[in-house]
Amino acid sequence: MSIPMRSANRQTIRQINEALVLGVIHDHGPISRTDIADLSNLSPATITGIMGKFIRQGLAREREAGASTGGRPPVLVEIDRDAGCVVGVKLTETHLIAALTDLGAEVLAQRTTPIGNDKTPEAVVESLARVIEALREEAPNRRFYGVGVGLAGAIDRRAGICRFSPYLPWRDVPLRRLLRARISSPVVIENDVSALTLAERWFGGGAGLSDFVVVTLGRGVGLGMVLDGRLYRGGHGAGGEFGHITMEIDGPLCDCGKYGCLEALVGEPALGRRIAAVCGPDATLAQGADLARAGQPEALAVFASAAQTLGLALAGVVNVLNPTRVIVGGEGVHTLDLLLEPLRTTLDTHCFDGLFADLDLIVEPWGDDAWARGAAGLMLDELFHARVDLDRKPELAEALA
Repeated sequence: MSIPMRSANRQTIRQINEALVLGVIHDHGPISRTDIADLSNLSPATITGIMGKFIRQGLAREREAGASTGGRPPVLVEIDRDAGCVVGVKLTETHLIAALTDLGAEVLAQRTTPIGNDKTPEAVVESLARVIEALREEAPNRRFYGVGVGLAGAIDRRAGICRFSPYLPWRDVPLRRLLRARISSPVVIENDVSALTLAERWFGGGAGLSDFVVVTLGRGVGLGMVLDGRLYRGGHGAGGEFGHITMEIDGPLCDCGKYGCLEALVGEPALGRRIAAVCGPDATLAQGADLARAGQPEALAVFASAAQTLGLALAGVVNVLNPTRVIVGGEGVHTLDLLLEPLRTTLDTHCFDGLFADLDLIVEPWGDDAWARGAAGLMLDELFHARVDLDRKPELAEALA
């Protein structure tokens, strides 16, 4: 929500300051009040008032004193992870993968639920509501802050709209409004890979890094980007559609309706079809991977070709963005042992001089809970890093209070 400067009143400034302090505590806690004031550029008196409110609410807590630099040791404050909970849901074309987490994104309970054959928004929202309500009952005494939902497609987070889903028959579905009306709690929706990337930034391989990308392999091929410390979503929320880069003008048909997309060449369904073509019509992708590991040339060639195609596309990303780390994961990592070496070779060949040498390429074998945990992180990010698009500096905001 954009707030023009002239409309900023005392309540608005107070909310800005509280959001700023909460983010500082989350990112740097345990931390002293003095250090919060230094990092936020707010006065000690303002910090004292805000902290008193957070402690009364149970959102923050004091802990043992920090190291003394002379005089009384400072009392440290931190987020009370047990003060509340959120639900994260990964929405696939067949299932809801949901997790209840504390305020540190630690999973308290989780459920996987089929959504049935009715893929209309109304039916899916009803399924979402039921699983969310069931998980909330697992922590009846904790304050519930809201829900994060991650799903594949072009997602307009700001408007709360699924613009397009490649796996559900949806266009311009106001998912946030529909779900919020059903559960009467805050809702954040996001592209599922962006949600997972946010989780990587919080507590995964991207922690402490300002520039990294996440590549997900599975049925689809996704890309999440953290650039200069911020999750990059693009102008309309569709940034990162890596799987739909055209790699072959006359290539195979993709789920998106176009031809020759990266996803149509290296996604698991594509690999499965290519394995069946060279290993027999009844051969599965898993069987093809076993044959490749045993040294069968035809099966090995399928994975080598896929790795080269993926590496060529990823080299373009590295050349444009120059990330310090590339994190590869998703359900497709079970075949990554066959892809990794030709992928590295292709990157080394096609990355601009020196960029691959400085690149850290790691593999993270996520389970389903990581996707749901990432979706929960959407709501936590909204809580701890509230977005108020007010063109101001913190000290100027305080001066206006």
